[in-house]
Amino acid sequence: MNNHESNLLTVLHQLGAIVTNDHIVYTSGRHGSSYVNKDALYPHTAAASMVGAALARHFAELDVETVAGPTVGGVIMAQWTAYHLSQLCGREVLAVYAEEEQTDAGKRRVFRRGYDALIAGKRVLVVEDVMTTGGSARLVVEAVRAASGTVVGVGALCNRGGITAVDLAVPTLVALTELPLESYPADECPLCAAGIPINPRLGKGAAYLRQHADRL
Repeated sequence: MNNHESNLLTVLHQLGAIVTNDHIVYTSGRHGSSYVNKDALYPHTAAASMVGAALARHFAELDVETVAGPTVGGVIMAQWTAYHLSQLCGREVLAVYAEEEQTDAGKRRVFRRGYDALIAGKRVLVVEDVMTTGGSARLVVEAVRAASGTVVGVGALCNRGGITAVDLAVPTLVALTELPLESYPADECPLCAAGIPINPRLGKGAAYLRQHADRL
């Protein structure tokens, strides 16, 4: 990790965008000690710009022409990454986003609003904020290829699920940070057993505390 990324992670911790050594209740109902609160990042444009700059540096040599992300957080990530790639490459790099669509076969991502024309024949970098299963990034990769674009790689703020480039079927994957997706069933949680208080401000902590108020 270089000094730029070390400074970035310090800022993300200060903003509360990356939380460790805590007691979180996740959407799944499982408990764990770390959390990526991307909503704490995006209101701070300087920090969001730092994330985009860090990703741009990793892909500056790949002749990226368009950056694509999934709605919603990936829109901001794509904008800042494309902005900094434009600065580094001395030419305009475009930013677009893929929207979710429900089909009979399941979910997919599509480029609307004429964005498909900005993908066709282009070298495209796919960006995402947090990858857990890699599902959103994978759907954007598929959407780029369906629109006749060439995916040169995937960049992410955080890789929580140990996702690899092979998993996404892309040439390269860069994540600025990785947090282990370590979690436990509520009734087997060592954090509960140790008496570590649940954080009510993140995840489903507040709902869990209300639901189990009579037992806590």
